[in-house]
Amino acid sequence: ESGDFMILGVGIDLCDAGRMEKSITRQSFLDHVFAPEEQALLAALGDKHRAETAAANFAAKEAFLKAAGTGLGGFAMRRESGAPYFALTGAAAAWAAEQNLTVHVSLSHERGLASAVVILETGTP
Repeated sequence: ESGDFMILGVGIDLCDAGRMEKSITRQSFLDHVFAPEEQALLAALGDKHRAETAAANFAAKEAFLKAAGTGLGGFAMRRESGAPYFALTGAAAAWAAEQNLTVHVSLSHERGLASAVVILETGTP
């Protein structure tokens, strides 16, 4: 028996890595936008990849908020085996559980621009 699934929301965002490169020099910005594990990942990268990764992660967070249609806190971008995903905590985790969400995210960056698309799918298998 297959379940009913539906798209709850779609979000897209574009971020300039050059602008992000300047922003990530401020610890207050890093603390506001990136979780400690994201900051550690960024710190381990070379300058070019640091700005591109920060821009892509920022775009993904903005795309998630656009897809959700609400302001939420408590999510960080993670990668295992190269595939990005959201690690939800706090209000975002509670909301996603309440909505029975599966979150799909795709990131891309090229020539100083980073983009993200997020699809929020709800339903039961």
